[in-house]
Amino acid sequence: MSKYCPITGKGPMTGNNRSHSLRATRRRWNVNLQKRKININGQVVVIRMSNRAYRTLKKTVKAAEAE
Repeated sequence: MSKYCPITGKGPMTGNNRSHSLRATRRRWNVNLQKRKININGQVVVIRMSNRAYRTLKKTVKAAEAE
């Protein structure tokens, strides 16, 4: 399984772990992918998307319903 969000296109980021002595070792921050059920054109689809994308999507849907 890939570590990319299909909605936002976010992928893993890389950087360094820094010890107390400032020794650098490579590390990676993966995207927080979650399985979510999304209603797309009347059909429920299970999709692995980032939690940040889900929260934004939920917020926009809530705002659209309020109007």
